[in-house]
Amino acid sequence: MMGLEKTTRMNYLFDFYQELLTPKQRSYMELYYLDDHSLGEIAEAYNITRQAVYDNIRRTEAMLEEYEAKLQLFEKFQKRQQLVTAFEKEPFTEERVREFLGQLKEWD
Repeated sequence: MMGLEKTTRMNYLFDFYQELLTPKQRSYMELYYLDDHSLGEIAEAYNITRQAVYDNIRRTEAMLEEYEAKLQLFEKFQKRQQLVTAFEKEPFTEERVREFLGQLKEWD
């Protein structure tokens, strides 16, 4: 995964799982991914090395991926978004509504 795709994924995973992180992990991730600060800027703000910031961010990314593998909140969110988009393109028939609700129930 590269660049924008990774950043977008990390932002979503952070949104879903940030409450499971320590305050320091949340702060580093916010500064790096949301505020677009460099490793050097974060290191300077916390008076630590760039390597320490890098290591913390990589460990936190791995934790977020582990949470997603277990809980699948982002995957379910994406499926729901796709289903809603498809549903909006087709007429609202009683059969279609039942199908839509059935698919939503499968994911819970």
